[in-house]
Amino acid sequence: MKNGLLRKTGKFARKNVVMLIALTLAIVTCFIVPPDSKYSGYFDFNTLSCLLATLAIVCALKNVNFFYFLAERTVKLFKTARSSVLALVYITFIGSMLIANDMALLTFLPLGYLVLTNTKKEKYMIFTFVMQNISANLGGMLTPFGNPQNLYLYSKFSIPTLEFMGIMVIPFAISIFLITVCCLIFVKKEPLVFDGETARPEPKRTSLYLILFALSIIMVFRVIPYWIGLPIILVILLIVDRKALIKVDYPLLFTFVFFFIFAGNMARIEAVRSFFSNLLSTNTLLFSALSCQVISNVPSAILLSQFTDNYPALLIGVNIGGVGTLISSLASLITFREYCSHNSGKGGKYIGIFSAFNFSFLFILTGVMLLLELAVK
Repeated sequence: MKNGLLRKTGKFARKNVVMLIALTLAIVTCFIVPPDSKYSGYFDFNTLSCLLATLAIVCALKNVNFFYFLAERTVKLFKTARSSVLALVYITFIGSMLIANDMALLTFLPLGYLVLTNTKKEKYMIFTFVMQNISANLGGMLTPFGNPQNLYLYSKFSIPTLEFMGIMVIPFAISIFLITVCCLIFVKKEPLVFDGETARPEPKRTSLYLILFALSIIMVFRVIPYWIGLPIILVILLIVDRKALIKVDYPLLFTFVFFFIFAGNMARIEAVRSFFSNLLSTNTLLFSALSCQVISNVPSAILLSQFTDNYPALLIGVNIGGVGTLISSLASLITFREYCSHNSGKGGKYIGIFSAFNFSFLFILTGVMLLLELAVK
């Protein structure tokens, strides 16, 4: 019995290593910044609510074979591995512009998994997930609501919408080019055959879940407050499909909670604040991108905005800084968790390939934007 408990504990730890790291970081910083009333300000409750709602709805859609149905249609429409992977990456890219990077990944990663497994092209799984992740982080940079840090900076500095898009259009265009080139180089033009059975989602339940998904998107845009939208979604799913609520990836939610605590505490450590203040006076774009690699892009935007008025450079830095380390963007944790949930024990290989592509994108984008910054000066 004891050995069985140890095995289960070990399995849980291997599957949720990122959450445990986040928990450790949160606990360590709690000793440096003891818990007080300011802790409540660390959490973006709208983000957490939208994340919970979307996770639950995606589980419900899985239960009615909706993504299986989409996977089959994708293969029949695009027919080759290269065109299908490009379609998956582009739809994630566009989705991040409209419904934010986190929600785009939660929606389209399951589709990518089903397309590749049912066509026996698992060899492209890591590459596709990594490209979808990069697409979500970089695709969202063009719009104020595409990434959480954008919404914060857009509001804090009262940036006009057209000016915002003008600042981001060059790194956005470069990102599209790099993503497309990678897909053309690393995915062969192999024919796809869908081996699964024809999927027939239940029309009424599928329609209901899509309506709930639309409600979650409205929550992302803050049209409906999360404290109204989330209870509606949870109550309906509790009545219609309780299994969807049971299958929610709750460790992912706690990962976000722990990272919010860690980032919030880091922002209150005077030595950290002083360090970043000195760096920003040297080059805002460069050091905002680098800070994301340590404390993630959202807390970096919040922290660094206190020390500079150069919002164009800061905006570019915290967006292209979303690629790089696994914690440079919390959206990357979603991808890692989704991959590990289907490929237990292969997290190391994923991180290796993830790092190679992400740091390449980070180096190229940062280098080009720094050269353009120098050219303007």
